Amino acid sequence: MHSDPQALAELAGKTMYERDPASQALGMLLDEIRPGYARMSMRVRGDMLNGHATCHGGYIFMLADSAFAFACNSHNFNTVGAGCSIDYLAPGREGDVLVAEAVEQALQGKTGVYDITVTNQDGRTVALFRGKSHRVSGMVAEVGQ
Repeated sequence: MHSDPQALAELAGKTMYERDPASQALGMLLDEIRPGYARMSMRVRGDMLNGHATCHGGYIFMLADSAFAFACNSHNFNTVGAGCSIDYLAPGREGDVLVAEAVEQALQGKTGVYDITVTNQDGRTVALFRGKSHRVSGMVAEVGQ
């Protein structure tokens, strides 16, 4: 039914987002999804600030990690994170809209590598995240015969 990779990515993204209360609770939006790619955004709220009045790094990490998850599951194979790293380059401020853009760099067998760039509404790079994925059994969304 879904031999179109773009349609399959959209179905996988919709299915995952509906089952993702963590991303929803933080106000994350799935702005775009394509095979091997996802873009998500999140507005920094007052309850996301740390003791320096900047966005807590954990929230920035969660945004990047969610974009990573959507990108690596966009092929509709259940895929989990196997490891990641993040570098924080600039602070997020209350009211900022942070955007995480995840791009598949390599996909070989069951292993993928994804680079995620987090920017603010002015295009300033806030963080760089690299994730390694591992495909497990099953599909994200059921597809018709």
